[in-house]
Amino acid sequence: MDKKRIVVALGRNAFGETFPEQQANVKKAAKAIADLVEAKYQIVITHSNGPQVGMIQTAMTEFARLEPEDRTVAPMSVCGAMSEGYIGYDLQNAIREELLNRGIYKTVSTIITQVRVDPFDIAFSEPSKIIGRYMTKEEAEAEEEKGNYVTKTEDGYRRIVAAPKPQDIVEIDSIRLLLDAGQVVIAAGGGGIPVLPQNEELKGASAVIEKDLTSGLMAEMLNADMLMILTSVENVSINYGTPDEKPLEHITVADAKKYIAEGQFGENSMLPKMEAAVSFLEKGIGRTAVITSIDSALAGFQGKTGTIIE
Repeated sequence: MDKKRIVVALGRNAFGETFPEQQANVKKAAKAIADLVEAKYQIVITHSNGPQVGMIQTAMTEFARLEPEDRTVAPMSVCGAMSEGYIGYDLQNAIREELLNRGIYKTVSTIITQVRVDPFDIAFSEPSKIIGRYMTKEEAEAEEEKGNYVTKTEDGYRRIVAAPKPQDIVEIDSIRLLLDAGQVVIAAGGGGIPVLPQNEELKGASAVIEKDLTSGLMAEMLNADMLMILTSVENVSINYGTPDEKPLEHITVADAKKYIAEGQFGENSMLPKMEAAVSFLEKGIGRTAVITSIDSALAGFQGKTGTIIE
């Protein structure tokens, strides 16, 4: 590998809540990516798909409800694929435009990515990810009759799905080939489409995958030099929300594992980011993981800010 590789994971703050917000916000992400391209790295981009996949699932459910005789509800795997496609479309066009404005001629490609999960993962019996529209009690009961899980919230009922751990990335060879060809690659959006092998078929699972964990796995499989996770804050903190809150700057893997064991990080926020970083670093030598905000991406890459784990 002649050039160094970096996997960049974009958090949900890179896109916003609506279509117009997303189109505006991806321009900020594009500038961050272009800075890294100018630093002569091979770039793979992963990204969140929340709340986009939820909006798609809600729309497809409503579509089926309006014409129940002719429509079936789109499975989660299809909704995930849709979100990968349209977020990738906005991202690749914004990155292409930013690169051309800097005089850089480089192809940007999106790969609809499937990620193998374990059918025996305990997550399938303990679903935790809320998704989709609010439902009445009667609608929630109907969902449960179909075998789906629901949970009660302050504003009604919502569906919850499993979040199994990623085991393998089906399209990893295609991603590697495009990188070797000098392209910027967008892959495994939303953590990828969770699939279960059944003989020759890859069957979509009713689940979502934590995109940070897939990002870490991809960085491992590509033997990347850096995993950069861009989120809404400049640094990871311990004792978060207390008078003793302390931002983390340069830490070791041993430090990170200690803080994880202490329960310092939220299960649905910083914990998967730290777990992904630790797993990536433990499986190779000379690697770096950086967690910082999208506005500080270049400074984080240069080691000037962010939480840097080595």
